[in-house]
Amino acid sequence: MNMQSQLSFEEFRKEVLNDFRLACISREVSLLGRREVLTGKAKFGIFGDGKEVAQIAMTKYFKPGDFRSGYYRDQTIAFASGIATVEQFFSQLYADPDINNDPFSAGRQMNSHFATPNIDAEGNWLNLAAMKNTAADMAPTAAQMPRALGLAYASKLFREVPELQQYDHLSRNGNEVCFATIGDASTSEGHFWETVNAAGVLQVPLVIFVWDDGYGISVPRKYQTTKGSISIAMEGFRKSGNSNGLEIYNVKGWDYAGMCETFEEGIRKARETHVPVLFHVEEITQPQGHSTSGSHERYKSKERLAWEKEFDCNLKMRQWLLGNALADEALLQQIEAEAKTIAQDSRRAAWEKYIAPIKAQVQELLSLCEALLGEGLGDTAYITKVMQELASNREPQRRDVLKTAAGILFKHPRNFSAALEDLQQFYDRQLAVEKENYNTYLYATGPNSVLNVPEVPAQYAEDAPLINGYEILNRYFDQLFSHHPLVFAFGEDVGKIGDVNQGFAGLQQKHGKTRIADTGIRELTIMGQGIGMALRGLRPIAEIQYLDYLLYGLQPLSDDVASLQYRTRGTQFCPIIVRTRGHRLEGIWHSGSPMGMIVNSLRGIHVCVPRNMVQAAGMYNTLLKANEPAIMIEALNGYRLKERLPENLQDFTVPLGVTEILHPGTDITIVSYGSTLRVIEDAMQVLEQQDISCELIDVQTLLPFDIHQSILASLKKTNRILFVDEDVPGGGTAYMFQQVMEVQGGYRWLDVAPRTLAAQAHRPAYGSDGDYFSKPNAEDVVKIVMDMIRE
Repeated sequence: MNMQSQLSFEEFRKEVLNDFRLACISREVSLLGRREVLTGKAKFGIFGDGKEVAQIAMTKYFKPGDFRSGYYRDQTIAFASGIATVEQFFSQLYADPDINNDPFSAGRQMNSHFATPNIDAEGNWLNLAAMKNTAADMAPTAAQMPRALGLAYASKLFREVPELQQYDHLSRNGNEVCFATIGDASTSEGHFWETVNAAGVLQVPLVIFVWDDGYGISVPRKYQTTKGSISIAMEGFRKSGNSNGLEIYNVKGWDYAGMCETFEEGIRKARETHVPVLFHVEEITQPQGHSTSGSHERYKSKERLAWEKEFDCNLKMRQWLLGNALADEALLQQIEAEAKTIAQDSRRAAWEKYIAPIKAQVQELLSLCEALLGEGLGDTAYITKVMQELASNREPQRRDVLKTAAGILFKHPRNFSAALEDLQQFYDRQLAVEKENYNTYLYATGPNSVLNVPEVPAQYAEDAPLINGYEILNRYFDQLFSHHPLVFAFGEDVGKIGDVNQGFAGLQQKHGKTRIADTGIRELTIMGQGIGMALRGLRPIAEIQYLDYLLYGLQPLSDDVASLQYRTRGTQFCPIIVRTRGHRLEGIWHSGSPMGMIVNSLRGIHVCVPRNMVQAAGMYNTLLKANEPAIMIEALNGYRLKERLPENLQDFTVPLGVTEILHPGTDITIVSYGSTLRVIEDAMQVLEQQDISCELIDVQTLLPFDIHQSILASLKKTNRILFVDEDVPGGGTAYMFQQVMEVQGGYRWLDVAPRTLAAQAHRPAYGSDGDYFSKPNAEDVVKIVMDMIRE
């Protein structure tokens, strides 16, 4: 060998030995992690043992700018890419609430749920093109797939839309690949199939790795997948000639050299040509079974268990190294011993960081208790007993400290002493700390928050034209797309015909098919498309054609978007805007108003319910000045109502969480939103003839809700209140009732029992009569208000 060849060989040898070292470290992490759960130091564990070599081979081609959308067995990817350290892995396993120790979730997610930041505290997008990125992991099976489509689709847009070339901190000419990982059993989920179909149609650089270990927990593959193979079942998706579709590869999860070669080819093709790729990684093993909650010996045969030992990927790589004279036995034993040491040292360091502040709390509480005993007051026997229990707890938790302090305080509700007062202050202070640790960041803060967007009132010329609501939106969107290159809109019928209510009429022709795009009928991945785009710095408006169909896309909005700020402790942002329309139209599936479902499943997403299209435009402006997700529910029967056109259509903002008094009154407060407001206004004409003065309040947004407590101020004046909407009984009206009566303390100002008026419990019947008898009508409002006045 010449000198250059020798150097190349040494570099190669060094690299493969480092890969083996990492595989050994990751395996030791899995073994130690399981032990920590079984001994009680951690609550639950699910690990990536058996997938180490495949994930190392994959990560060789994971470049800065790329995104991972994976699942909870990807610890080796995190280690190999530098996204996570072993110590950070253990900190998350222990649920350490210190963001410096668990930078992915601050103890809010179980182990192997990684995340990387994308926006800073000042509202600036980070240099994602220079980072190795990961979308925050979730546990629901296949939930990572819809957003993976959007993460890959963003690359297509960055490459094809000239106006995006200026944002080189977000992308380098769309060269970024989205790496999606999924267990073979989870490919049975509809999420997987809808994502693969959409990726094949759109032709985006999505690379999917299916880890196939033969089981879905205890259920073997033959009960999961047609023909027992996901790659065979997907043959119809395979790209051929000039068709769209996917490239499909099969590899063995223990074949290090074969995977490196095949992954390089497939990923390069995806990166360069934007053809989606699927790697079916077969013959993966699970040395410790599914998770710490059970043993795989219960459902695997002796023959299967013996095969898994023989084809363990680490063992196979070890044999490959020896067989190719890349290492001798002594060197490999040394590497394996070093891996054990690294894993153990990292575990120990993570545990010390986790337990040290708790032990400090314990010592502080014990000192306070000693002072209390020194006073000789109260139930000294009880205090001594709980002190001994806490002091003898070798692995105390934060709750143990607070429960002990609370027990003493509850035992002495009337005893006053200096020591007891000190204990109360300690308890209050520590409770506040833990609330910060566990109950914050559901919504963004600071410059990223919609609540900090300044209000800019709409301005009208004296001769402002009176035009249809849909024309207001059409002019608004036209201006928006002319001045905001990061905004994209897409959904069913959004493009060519300009959406079913003409808000985008003619705009695709003006702004292009990529800016305003039609999609297939696939609400789940329309949401995923928007989520991935938003994670990468674009500002998508993802449309659900009718509010009733939100159910199809609800899962990623609820599990992914709504919880994102919380589960990353405010480090990852997804400012998607979901546009839809609802309330009164015709029939069971076109007139829904499931606001209770939305409000309760989407905490963490702002819910806007504008009564007209000028209000909607102002809310869009507000949202686009912040970095938070929202759903905009436009009123279906408002598109052809006449409205005045503001002069500052692109600049005015409607503050979220701020109510508006539409009609002042003195006898009763009526609270509602959206289309129902017009029903109430019809009823008020009748009530005025009875000398009943109604104060009508439009809440404008349900999340956030009345942040200035304006409804309470009205109730203090009228002492009567009625909540009205089109949801089922106990839905949206019950939510508003709870907010005003309980949160705002409105019950103190009531002269008569408060009321709610909702739709019937069933779906709304078809036709005009069906609408009248299914949902609140003006006569219903008149009757209930007159009853309250008589009372």
